[in-house]
Amino acid sequence: MKTVLSLVLFAGVTAVMVSPDACAQQKKICFVAGQDSHGRGAHAFASGCTLLAALLNENLPGVDAVVHAGGWPEDPAFLDGAAAIVIFSDGLEKHPAAPHFDELQAYWEKGTGIACLHFAILPPEGEGKRFLDWMGGYYQTHWSVNPFWTAEFKSLPSHPVTRGVQPFSILDEWYFHMKFREGMKGVVPVLSAHPPDGTLKQKDGPHSGNPAVRSALKRGEIQHVAWVSESDKGGRGFGFTGGHYHKNWKHDDVRKLVLNAIAWIAGVEIPAEGIPSRSPVIE
Repeated sequence: MKTVLSLVLFAGVTAVMVSPDACAQQKKICFVAGQDSHGRGAHAFASGCTLLAALLNENLPGVDAVVHAGGWPEDPAFLDGAAAIVIFSDGLEKHPAAPHFDELQAYWEKGTGIACLHFAILPPEGEGKRFLDWMGGYYQTHWSVNPFWTAEFKSLPSHPVTRGVQPFSILDEWYFHMKFREGMKGVVPVLSAHPPDGTLKQKDGPHSGNPAVRSALKRGEIQHVAWVSESDKGGRGFGFTGGHYHKNWKHDDVRKLVLNAIAWIAGVEIPAEGIPSRSPVIE
């Protein structure tokens, strides 16, 4: 029996209450939402996690998606049995998992998939190697950049997470020039585009530009802004640099790709046409 969700729409934000009696045989997907850090409609981590969890529960039999908002769960039982842990939050020193990376590593070693969305792909200083292990790539300061631009995804690879997703374009804060595993080992880019020249108008800085990224754009290198990965032991990860604007979850292809990828890292079989979902009410 699927976990029961109660949905409430208020001022464009969806709230979720999850019943505690999920069936043991279900794939448990745990969302960890950081503290909202921007004005209305941006970095809406709790609302975004709540929405994605609700859509997974509504449309994917055998999944029990649960949400903890406001940072890392104080009760470790929340993560017990997790097939996947999805973190949507700020990064660096505000990353909710930062004091708990050893715990997250233990789940990873048990086979739990790990995903980080938007700013959560930026680890605190010195923790990049873990992110390479878990997700295959991450945002590195003085290497990666975070401009707003309209990305045109003209083609998509053949992979379970792209099932039912069509080429599209959308404005977001698409981070790019990520730091990936050597030789992209085990990493499959799923959203890639050529950023326009205007994305690097600012002076060089920790997030605005650097000689390496400027050279990459000059050479015309395509930039990967979402990807999935597998480790040698079969562990799965997902990195997604978009998600700044809450309203972008209304976009059918964005929503489907992210739902597909989250389910995939949990070891769920993705339907041939991808995971269907209703278009959310976002004001």
